[in-house]
Amino acid sequence: MKRLLKYVLLLTGLMLTGQMLLAQISPGELSQVHAHLEGLKKCTQCHILGEKETTSKCLECHKEIKTLMDQKKGYHASAEVKGQKCASCHGEHLGKDYKLIRFDAEKFDHQLAGFKLKGKHGTINCNDCHKAELIRNLISQKKQGGTYLGLGTSCVDCHEDVHQNTLSTNCTSCHNQDAFRPATGFDHSKTRFQLVGKHRTVDCAKCHLTELRNGKNFQQFAGVKFENCTNCHEDIHRNKFGNDCRKCHNEFSFTQTKATEGFNHNLTDFPLEGKHVAVDCKKCHTSGSYTRALKYNRCTDCHSDFHEKQFQKNGVSPDCSACHSVDGFSPASFSIEQHNQAGFKLEGAHLATPCLACHKAGEKWNFKLPSKRCVDCHENVHKNALPEKYMPDSECRSCHSVESWKWITFNHDQTPFKLSGKHTSVGCRDCHFRQDNGVVKQQFSNLAESCENCHEDIHFNQFEALGKNDCARCHTFNNWSPDKFNHDNARFKLDGKHSGLQCAACHQPTDDLIRNYIVYKFEDISCARCH
Repeated sequence: MKRLLKYVLLLTGLMLTGQMLLAQISPGELSQVHAHLEGLKKCTQCHILGEKETTSKCLECHKEIKTLMDQKKGYHASAEVKGQKCASCHGEHLGKDYKLIRFDAEKFDHQLAGFKLKGKHGTINCNDCHKAELIRNLISQKKQGGTYLGLGTSCVDCHEDVHQNTLSTNCTSCHNQDAFRPATGFDHSKTRFQLVGKHRTVDCAKCHLTELRNGKNFQQFAGVKFENCTNCHEDIHRNKFGNDCRKCHNEFSFTQTKATEGFNHNLTDFPLEGKHVAVDCKKCHTSGSYTRALKYNRCTDCHSDFHEKQFQKNGVSPDCSACHSVDGFSPASFSIEQHNQAGFKLEGAHLATPCLACHKAGEKWNFKLPSKRCVDCHENVHKNALPEKYMPDSECRSCHSVESWKWITFNHDQTPFKLSGKHTSVGCRDCHFRQDNGVVKQQFSNLAESCENCHEDIHFNQFEALGKNDCARCHTFNNWSPDKFNHDNARFKLDGKHSGLQCAACHQPTDDLIRNYIVYKFEDISCARCH
């Protein structure tokens, strides 16, 4: 009995000690949503040992908030919240009933959430939009509503598409946020049917009829036929004169017919200027009707694209007026500044080059040149004579300048043969271009480095060693004088009276061959040879 009492007292003491220890470590009870994280073993799921800041841990769990912050979207990425700690707004350890999200919805600046409330949106209740059935993108941990996250910002995310997917979902291109009707942003002149004359005052419903579609009233805007007047109007002539009413009538008045003589084209939206003044009407009004609306916003509406889409970007060609005028197709007004912005800057000799030299190599103009390399326009005179490392990708500018082909800036020190002395003033062609039977051949990579490859051996192989002549043993690149020759290194060392003699005293020319040469190497070096 006493032993049992001791165990009970010991267990009670341990429980009291654990509760006191937990009370000392935990600042308070967690909220209801975080109640599953209670306990000493779970502290590190929200806290980092040794640090007070918990924001990084919060965002590890609340990935939906971190994703929006990384994308710089939503309220938490706004200037008001950015850089703040999560705990500064969302407190914890304040009891199970404590609300983690506390803000005044009536005073909330909705613009901070990335969607500014305009027009009617500024007067409706928050819950009219922020409700579970409208949340299509369930990015929040709260899958059943009660969240402001996951709501789309396009009109059809909240509103019914009354056009039943026949028009663009960008509702604000026609409507504003003050009222759905009238569609103040809609401009009929930007459609394929531009309103002219009486059509400007016709009620929209006269052409855009309302019908029952998918069980709902539907007003048709897209797909309305307008190829002929008879699509909307009755042909009172019963097709006697054809179904093209505009051959005789116009949109301004049905009772007035027209004639082409003396017609003032300047009264239309397309005044005739420049070359257009002398063009026959039928050249443009090819249908035979002078009242049928024609496209004229772009030159290519009437004229073929002479350059065959060479200037097209993203499927769209620039208008001809960017380079040409109605006064004449040639000359073009395309400037050097425009050419420099087009990706190939005109410099040096290129400034004096006519356009056709580069862009009309054949019968047609070609402005879509393959690249900007010199060899795309100029012949590579070196062909395969130069190693690739000295002329990478056949790039002539490795050595030459656009100012002049003769200006060469190649650094010969890159090669195994560095230029020094007299060689620095020698032209490239003197060494690298040789004539063979009247044909000029280039030698670069296969050019030997020996002196006799370029210079004549006037000693007739007297100093040849192991089948080669090494001129550098006696001569330098500065001049032909034997500045490096030391007679003491020869078989016959100069001393006594010999030291003051001139070379020519002993080394005389011979006439044994067709060409005389000075003998430097004697087979016999005895005194009797000279004395």
